[in-house]
Amino acid sequence: MDVRAQLVMVFNLDKCIGCHACSLSCKNIWTDRKGAEYMWWNNVETKPGVGYPKKWEDQEEFKGGWVADGHNLRLKAMGKGPTLLNMFFQPNMPKLEDYYEPFDFDYGNLYGAKGGDDQPVAEAFSQITGEKMAHIKAGPNWDDDLSGSQVYASADVNLEDKKIIEQYSTMFMQYLPRICNHCANPACVASCPSRAIYKRGEDGVVLVDQEVCKGWRFCTSACPYKKVYFNWNSGKAEKCIFCFPRTETGQCNACAHSCVGRIRYVGVLLYDAEKVEQALLKPDNQLVEAHRGVILDPRDEAVREGARKNGVPEQWLEAAEKSPVYALIKEFELALPLHPEFRTMPMAYYIPSLSPVLTSGGELHELVEHGTIPTREALRAPIGYLASLFGGGNRDVVAAALEKLIALRIHMRAKNLNQPTDEASLGKAGLDEAGAKRLYRLFTIGGYNERNIIPPQQREELDSHTRKGASGFGILKKTGRGKR
Repeated sequence: MDVRAQLVMVFNLDKCIGCHACSLSCKNIWTDRKGAEYMWWNNVETKPGVGYPKKWEDQEEFKGGWVADGHNLRLKAMGKGPTLLNMFFQPNMPKLEDYYEPFDFDYGNLYGAKGGDDQPVAEAFSQITGEKMAHIKAGPNWDDDLSGSQVYASADVNLEDKKIIEQYSTMFMQYLPRICNHCANPACVASCPSRAIYKRGEDGVVLVDQEVCKGWRFCTSACPYKKVYFNWNSGKAEKCIFCFPRTETGQCNACAHSCVGRIRYVGVLLYDAEKVEQALLKPDNQLVEAHRGVILDPRDEAVREGARKNGVPEQWLEAAEKSPVYALIKEFELALPLHPEFRTMPMAYYIPSLSPVLTSGGELHELVEHGTIPTREALRAPIGYLASLFGGGNRDVVAAALEKLIALRIHMRAKNLNQPTDEASLGKAGLDEAGAKRLYRLFTIGGYNERNIIPPQQREELDSHTRKGASGFGILKKTGRGKR
């Protein structure tokens, strides 16, 4: 058993209001320099939609992540031979138009223009070339809230039935905030020829060594989530750093700190690195359960002893016991990985939202009565769509999470109105009275220190092998990728 500690974030999509406060706080702190204008280490996408960069989920086009090849995993994009042949050319990398050409406006012209008959305007100009832009074709959050648009929503690769977004009675929309997942099996780390990207041993954060990076951009191609960016000014790769200067002092990430809806939870997970490879070789529809099987119980004394041998400090073990992310991912099995079929084992998880309710059904669109709290079948977001996002196609794991959320609402509503509660309904959804109470507190009245349990780090006290950073697990060790 090879016990590793990882800082993990969970997103409760049922509470995200799409305000982009997280994106702006991240942008202001980390990407306010030349060459990073188009970088959104944290962004909030409208689903269904094409996302950012456009159609990043389509790995038939971008060929990111890993694929199971018999008893081994291999990078979907290329092996060692093609890597050398494509050293100066990345055929599967998003183009600038898949993001957008960063622009600004010539505000100086508004007050510096010479006198004339026409009102001066602030014309747009490219922040890359400095030339004027007659037509702006895209920008950040370009398709924000355009769920029913045939231009954007219909291009969502997860949407099987396009007719759903063609009728007002069946349209649906939800928000999907995204950061780098700081995966347990990061494809970006394995693909880097210069070994500039590494996974830190002490907290699992994936970072880019700017002094080593040569700007080959294999990391951008290999990352299936397209969360590694290229700084066109410095010629280096850049990405989300999980706000490690903040988390090292026990503070939560800037995006989580600024979140208006309090949808984010940050905490410690312990996982068995020896089991990761075999877990990722499972079929797509078994990957969620395989993910859960890798996560270890922090109260198990054998696990704690294994963690100590790997240099995990006691305060991290204490934080893992109280971790809100462990409760949401492993105990209650509510939080699910985003596109587990990419096989990077993402360490960011999502609680699916209870989407708007279908108000009409049948060919005549007659009104449908569902009562105060709807059943799962009455929710607008198709279960197949959510399974494509969070279940590797496994509808059952998504349905089970939704059933628990609905049962929790029914139970707490009855308690708040002093009505009889139905313990059998809770039990059928996999909950009990104590579990419902814990979830209710986490979702509603839980304070900052309950939603974010982040142990500070004393790096000088850490074991030498954890301080340098670890590449993750067996596959990366075999290929010699990462730092150890």
